[in-house]
Amino acid sequence: MGLPELVLLEHRFSKEKSKSVKQTCDKCSTIIWGLIQTWYTCTGCYYRCHSKCLNLINKPCVRSKVSHKSEYELSICPEIGLDRQDYRCAECRTPVSLRGVPSEARQCDYTGQYYCSTCHWNDTAVIPARVIHNWEFEPRKVCRSSMRYLALMLPRPVLKLREINPLLFNFVEELVEIRKLRQDILLMKPYFITCKEAMEARLLLQLHDRQHFVENNDMYSLQDLIDISSGRLSCSLTEIHTTFAKHIKLDCDRCQAKGFMCELCKEGDILFPFDSHTSVCHDCSAVFHRDCFYDNSTTCPKCARMTERKHDDPPYPRDT
Repeated sequence: MGLPELVLLEHRFSKEKSKSVKQTCDKCSTIIWGLIQTWYTCTGCYYRCHSKCLNLINKPCVRSKVSHKSEYELSICPEIGLDRQDYRCAECRTPVSLRGVPSEARQCDYTGQYYCSTCHWNDTAVIPARVIHNWEFEPRKVCRSSMRYLALMLPRPVLKLREINPLLFNFVEELVEIRKLRQDILLMKPYFITCKEAMEARLLLQLHDRQHFVENNDMYSLQDLIDISSGRLSCSLTEIHTTFAKHIKLDCDRCQAKGFMCELCKEGDILFPFDSHTSVCHDCSAVFHRDCFYDNSTTCPKCARMTERKHDDPPYPRDT
């Protein structure tokens, strides 16, 4: 059994066993000497402090904020001015000033507010608003609470780019590529959830660290956007896309049997909705060659058959 946790202001503190790692106490801002001092870490937000500082803590766990309010500030550095803060730290209310007397005022690029040196250690983080509006990933200085909040929010898919800044897709080619890959994966998903071999191989679990990719194609985490910018996501997602397509089109007879023949030209190979040269009927989901679909001015053949069948079917007899 592990050691019991201490719960304070929604922090869940566990006693640390490491003696060699040198850390800094988040409460008093002095070094924790693990060899001679007892110290604790919050398992939720990783707040660290001496045992002697535990009862002096007045900042609640940031993880509770993430749980209750999973959204970002999406204005770039929304400064209100030090005078509006009454020349006090936005968090602990210690008097601060831009001249450093009695304490230096440090601005957090995420909240736009000013903090004292105890609450703001000049840590840096990627700012969501700068990414979404300017596609800018340079880390900026943030206060301690913002740093923890952004770190905990990093993998959470809470950014709906099409609503926040749809023009971003016009300027960032990588985003368009990722969106297409995600759309294809959603089209492949129905094949896998009805395929015994795919379920046994746990193909969809290849995206376990980005589960939202198999649920929708428009929600992004900040980590997704960082990985898109670096090129890392494109490489990994293209590889997974190739594996998925290979299973459906080549490796699995059951999935392959669910392909389509183009009813407009009645020629060519078996088609799948995620093929780049195909178009899908929005009404019945039939798949056609893209050129055939747009060159043909008539109704979708499958839709036409379904409509004709409805007209031919006799109406249900009325109760008498």
